[in-house]
Order: sequence, then structure tokens, then C-alpha cells
Amino acid sequence: MMTAERPFKRALDRLNSAGLRPTRQRLGLARMLFEGCDRHVTAEQLHGEALAADLPVSLATVYNTLNQFTAAGLMREVVVEAGKSYFDTNTSDHHHFFVESTGRLEDIPADRLTVQSLPAAPAGTRVARVDVIVRLVEDEV
Repeated sequence: MMTAERPFKRALDRLNSAGLRPTRQRLGLARMLFEGCDRHVTAEQLHGEALAADLPVSLATVYNTLNQFTAAGLMREVVVEAGKSYFDTNTSDHHHFFVESTGRLEDIPADRLTVQSLPAAPAGTRVARVDVIVRLVEDEV
């Protein structure tokens, strides 16, 4: 006999594996972020989606949760400019295209971009990773 998977199981498993307590709000946000395909969201976008899905949550809670997910390694923060961050559910090694006029962020697979030369890291430090954001403008028609 086949047993059905519990609702929220994937999101719950991700929270548990990261050592995060699955509160109702955390679980609801995790489900929105991790149940589908990889995505890039701002806190404001996720807050709007949560309210539309009848998940009562404050914008501050959304920010706190995204920062907790990032600190736990479930997401990456991509800062495209001062005061403008996206949270990326794809934590693999990759880079991004950023369309300045629309704010759209798109993945560039790591093997599609080569960084050939980096300066030596300052004494007492090492390079953890290199994040490249290729900024795009749309052609005028």
C-alpha cells in the first residue's frame, strides 16, 4: 500500500535539517520558497505572496526568516545594489544576470563564466567564493 506524503513534508524536512524550529510562519514561508523550482525573491515580494496566501506575517518577520534561512545555508542573499537584495533558493555555485529596468534576476550556471585572475587575498583572509552579477539593459525598440 502506498502512503501519501504529508503536506509540507519537503519544507519541514529542510527546516529540520537546518536545525530551525518549524513555527507556523517559518513553515509557511519555507513551503512558498522550497516546494517549487528555484527562485529569487525580495522580502517585499515574499511578504506580498504570504498575505495573498492568507499567511498573516509581518514584513519584519519575513526579513528575519529570510536571514535565518540564509544563515542556515538554505538560501543565498544576492545584493544587486545598496538597499536591494534578493534571496536565492539555489545555493549551488552560480552567478546572475540582473535586468536593471525590471529587477529580474536570472541564474548563470557556474560553468558558463570563467574568472581567470583574482588578486591575492589580504593577509589573514581567503576567498570564500566569487559572485558575479552581469547587469543588463533591455534594447530600445
